[in-house]
Amino acid sequence: MKDETVLLGENLIKLESELDGLFAAKAITQTSLKSSLNSIGAVQGDLRAAHLKYHLLTLDILTPEQVARYSELRGYTQSVQPGHTTHPH
Repeated sequence: MKDETVLLGENLIKLESELDGLFAAKAITQTSLKSSLNSIGAVQGDLRAAHLKYHLLTLDILTPEQVARYSELRGYTQSVQPGHTTHPH
């Protein structure tokens, strides 16, 4: 995961820096703004997809008990202590 996401993260930083440079140089236009944001959004989506892909792959190699614990640690389930109840807020 690290190899894939580091490259995407570096690309995202480069695109954000280029956008900042356009603003700093007062060279930004509606067209270049939209193009920059579309590029940034695409890389953000690719980065998120790469990250979540590895979460899915992790579930394929864990036992059911490990999946339950993984889900709990990720905050996907509520852990209830004996003698305690959960109340909706």
